Amino acid sequence: MELTDCRMLFTHAGWADALVWKRVLASGTEDAELLEKLHHLHVVQWAYLRIWRGAWEAPPELDTFPTLVSMRDWARDAHSDIAEYMRSLEPERVGENVQLPWADHLAERFGEARPATWGETVLQVVMHTTYHRGQVARRLRELGTEPPLTDLIAWIWMGRPDAEWT
Repeated sequence: MELTDCRMLFTHAGWADALVWKRVLASGTEDAELLEKLHHLHVVQWAYLRIWRGAWEAPPELDTFPTLVSMRDWARDAHSDIAEYMRSLEPERVGENVQLPWADHLAERFGEARPATWGETVLQVVMHTTYHRGQVARRLRELGTEPPLTDLIAWIWMGRPDAEWT
């Protein structure tokens, strides 16, 4: 994987997340399951950025956000910070190993935690985000709202538009 691929995947993720947030806010729902999924997927994005920067800190809890808009704004800012960080990188970063703070926990559960490269962790975050975005889409449907189309290929066909958070 190349740095340009990593940047492209996160640009798409920002676009897709912004579309989902628009639909969530338009739906008027404050469903607990929906909020938990949205919080979780953005916590992962936020946390990995801190790991990549070497400045780990505990992520904000769900109750930190008094409104949906405040959580959306936090998610938007996280995407902006990730984009800025990625613009600062050299291509060699993709192959460098990343130490995850929870590696010991994973080793207890699954055996040895082998090294992961920065590029592999980018792919993990993007795939994890896509998985939980799908859960958000399912929940929106259950609540009577049609989720937006967020497929990577659709984004490409549309000319790779920028995220529109508001």
